[in-house]
Amino acid sequence: MSKFKKSGSKALPAVSTASLPDIVFMLLFFFMVTTVMREVDLKVKMNQPEATEIKKLENKSLVTYIYIGEPSDTKLHGTTPRIQLNDAFANVEDVAGHIEEKRHNTLEALIPKLTTSLKVDRNTQMGIVTKVKQELREVNALKISYSTLEKVEKDL
Repeated sequence: MSKFKKSGSKALPAVSTASLPDIVFMLLFFFMVTTVMREVDLKVKMNQPEATEIKKLENKSLVTYIYIGEPSDTKLHGTTPRIQLNDAFANVEDVAGHIEEKRHNTLEALIPKLTTSLKVDRNTQMGIVTKVKQELREVNALKISYSTLEKVEKDL
């Protein structure tokens, strides 16, 4: 007969780290795909008004945003409300060209679905907003939305 030896205590084998780089790259790829980067750096103060009846825009790639408000850097740009298109300040006359450029870069079938969203600071006077709306009317950009925050009603 054979003899079996029993050793006192056996150590557990080390955990294999061979698949660790695969897991790290898989997580990295996941976060790269799902993260949404901010498209525009705001140069105007944005304290949006609140509303109770709001509707979410469906296709955000067909939305052109126009920001109107007091500049963030008031020492450099003053305190009068300014218009921001993409990442730069603009005049009211520049709005029409901005809309035409967006139309030029959009498929012809999608042009009727283009929406102009006005993100206006709640303390901005309506004079500049009316001028922007007149410019939009001249280039036949009649589908306009106003961006607001949802008003939260407090229970008493």
